[in-house]
Amino acid sequence: MSFSLSEEQQKLFDYIESTDANIFITGRAGTGKSTLLSYLIANTEKSFAVCAPTGVAALNVGGVTIHSLFTFPFGVLGEVDISRHMSRRTREVLRAIDVLVIDEISMVNADLMDAISKAMGIARGRRKLPFGGAQVVMFGDPYQLSPVPPNDPQDRAYMAETYQSQWFFDAHVWKESDLERYELSHIFRQSDDEFKQVLNAIRDGSIDQDMLDVLNQAGNRFPPHSDVIRLATINNTVHEVNRRRLDVLETESKVFEAKYSVDAKEKFGKQLPAETGLELKIGSQVMFIKNDDTANGERRWVNGTIGRVVEFPSSGGVVVEAEGEQLQVGYATWEKVRYEIEEDFDEASGTAKEKLVPVTVAEFKQIPLRLAWAVTIHKSQGQTYDEVVVDMGGGAFSPGQTYVALSRVRSLQGLYLTRAIKMQDVMVDSDVVRFMTTAREPKLETLY
Repeated sequence: MSFSLSEEQQKLFDYIESTDANIFITGRAGTGKSTLLSYLIANTEKSFAVCAPTGVAALNVGGVTIHSLFTFPFGVLGEVDISRHMSRRTREVLRAIDVLVIDEISMVNADLMDAISKAMGIARGRRKLPFGGAQVVMFGDPYQLSPVPPNDPQDRAYMAETYQSQWFFDAHVWKESDLERYELSHIFRQSDDEFKQVLNAIRDGSIDQDMLDVLNQAGNRFPPHSDVIRLATINNTVHEVNRRRLDVLETESKVFEAKYSVDAKEKFGKQLPAETGLELKIGSQVMFIKNDDTANGERRWVNGTIGRVVEFPSSGGVVVEAEGEQLQVGYATWEKVRYEIEEDFDEASGTAKEKLVPVTVAEFKQIPLRLAWAVTIHKSQGQTYDEVVVDMGGGAFSPGQTYVALSRVRSLQGLYLTRAIKMQDVMVDSDVVRFMTTAREPKLETLY
């Protein structure tokens, strides 16, 4: 697959490649964090591993979960002897890493961040060095997603007593190692300067009533048709809307069963990448939930593309009309991978170096679609829509939720609100503001 980077993205990639700096890459919605991450994975010459805090996030970047890479037990790890949980293979894999890439880092808590550093030090025989001397490159936006607090009261008490906050940036390892933050600035998703200003103010909590009035006046109207996708705060609303809309369709219904082994289900765990039984009807509004990767590298659709089911051909699969084209959609494959060591021989120097290669250990196959008259704000993360109905229901209940919902749409002209956005819907974590306004930035003159 080919990538086209902006000048800013290219220079940041060059910086990562030419230094061993630990760097956190962030940015507002639509600034190309995912594009840069994909480019880094495809083009770095360093030996790397990619991981993420959840199974879905790991699948999206072709990586593994943090817990599976490090073989960590679940729960708070501060008082756990993690060396007992690290097999020989785990140590070999961690020893071969030049750069550890972590996506959705904002969902990683401080305890897990410290455990990652400790495990890398143990495996690499350099316990006194942060991350055992390896480079760490992290992607995410703490203004959008936050770590989930521990369920156990004792674990919550431990976190409160041990760390300034639960966030990854308050891990103790950063007292021993510099963490540089770079915020991508060019927004690709929105072009309207007024809308971008309002969104940024919602993101960092600097919004005032005049800005909210601009937003609410623009969204105070009915959508032009009933199929504008609705973003809702809770799953129950989404299921109700999608079920109701599916039931009223008096057309052919078909259920597509996922294909996977019992062993594969165990490896994927609770977070299967798609429904095991997907019911669709002719006329269903659907969203693609996986990029199309064809042999020549061109994509007919991307994760988040909206379309409509128009046919169930006798040859199998689904025909979806999207963006003016009729697309034949068959089963897609999600791969669960693990990293293994491979010898990479350099003929010029006559030396061999260990490198990491992802090896498929399980597969899950399903039609890469889900019903999409409605979707939760959380699952809309990373998507872009021309039109959207934002349904805040009883109000935002987590920091960043309102920002994520509003920043999915390209322009104010495509925004419709079921109710006015209130000041109490704008929730920002004060620890995030502290970090984002004081974190050290890389020496940008080295990029220019």
